[in-house]
Amino acid sequence: MILQAVLDCLDFWSILLFVFVFLLMADILKNRNPPNYPPGPWSLPFFGNIFTDLEPKTMMKLAEKYGNVFSLRKGSEKMVFVTGYKMMKEALVTQGQNVVDRPDIPLFNKVFKGIGLISSNGHMWKKHRRFAGTHLKNFGEGKKTMEQFTQQECMFLCQAMEDEQGGYFNPMVVIHNAISNVICTLVFGHRYDYSDAKFQDILRLDNECIYLFSTARAQLYNLWPRLFDYVPGPHQTIFSNYDQIITFVKEEIAKHKKDWDPSDPRDFVDAYFGEMDKMAADSEAGFTMESLVISILDLFEAGTESSATTLRWGLLFMMKYPEIQEKVQAEIDRVIGQARQPCMADRPNMPYTDAVIHEMQRMADILPLGFPKTTSKDSTLGGYLIPKGTSITAILTSVLNDESEWETPNTFNPEHFLDSQGRFRRREAFCPFSAGLRACLGEQLAQMELFLFFTSLLQRFTFSPPPGEVVDIEGVLGFTYFPKPYKTCATLR
Repeated sequence: MILQAVLDCLDFWSILLFVFVFLLMADILKNRNPPNYPPGPWSLPFFGNIFTDLEPKTMMKLAEKYGNVFSLRKGSEKMVFVTGYKMMKEALVTQGQNVVDRPDIPLFNKVFKGIGLISSNGHMWKKHRRFAGTHLKNFGEGKKTMEQFTQQECMFLCQAMEDEQGGYFNPMVVIHNAISNVICTLVFGHRYDYSDAKFQDILRLDNECIYLFSTARAQLYNLWPRLFDYVPGPHQTIFSNYDQIITFVKEEIAKHKKDWDPSDPRDFVDAYFGEMDKMAADSEAGFTMESLVISILDLFEAGTESSATTLRWGLLFMMKYPEIQEKVQAEIDRVIGQARQPCMADRPNMPYTDAVIHEMQRMADILPLGFPKTTSKDSTLGGYLIPKGTSITAILTSVLNDESEWETPNTFNPEHFLDSQGRFRRREAFCPFSAGLRACLGEQLAQMELFLFFTSLLQRFTFSPPPGEVVDIEGVLGFTYFPKPYKTCATLR
């Protein structure tokens, strides 16, 4: 009996060992790299490079070791990363037609469902991007009214800061509300008061999601989404928050539907209703109520987070470098004065202020790892073979800090954007909005917002830190790179 039990145990362990070896060989064969594939660190069976943090410093160290094109694997997903301006340009611009689709990222697609403006692909993406671009041109970037809406919001923001009466306060809430109101005016046709508790809660939920998206625990969802659907963790907070945000968006859509006039579209929602009717026969274009919700979510997040975070960085830099703040204010006083609001017509006459704003964006580096894309066919990049369906990420921090492109990449230096005559100059390696076919749709709107908000604030106030406090310009990495919470004093000039 004892011998039989031993034999039975040996059979069990033999079977278990056989299964393990079989799965191991299957994993090796499935995930083996083709010839001339980009190099990278050794990956664990089944897990890949699960313990390699996807954060800028780690990525730059890997680039130093493996070159400007290197690879990682998370689970069974193969990822290629490119660094430096020249390689970024080759990947996103020269070969842009081959690197235009979005990969399937379970944590992201659980919310955004592979539809809308950012995560959709193919025919749906082309149709939605063209529609949104036309809307931005007709309702925003191409019309004086959008500038007027932004100027009006500048007044509200300045008043909110004046109401602090020279005390020290965290500007995050009012800045995010102000910037978000610009995109809300574009999308919903109205703004939200800074005292609107419901809207403040929506902004808070969204900010929490942006922080949680890149945490290691939340990223585990991408490896085993079916398992983690039933496991507690930060991914569940993300899903819960977005459920509440989506409910808010649906309520706004319902209000529009009640008094929609097809002959007089007031905003993005109204225009989308019209496009749904127009494109009803083209089901692949995906103009549905669900896609409308996700498209609004795309515009709301992209239109708020990038500009608001950059402006927060801007005030932090001005406190860190008061001599630069003084030079900006001197140019504002010389060109605009104190009697009127800044307008976009002032921008060509204010090269130093324009240079400072661009340097704010370069140093803020709010999307250091860019956003991944995937190859639509076998491609060659930097001499390496990139198979169809491979995720490619251009590390934007390596471009905005490329030593071969910037004279002093690690220093806040507005001279990067000025020629020897003090005139503003554009730089090819300036790409905070990424590059190629998937570059940020709202870049012009964002640039307008940054100029008007920044000049309006510095026209009216001088920003300074609490006495004895050292200004910390080390940030926090979430989905974006944002400054740590800080307090400032907005002193009336």
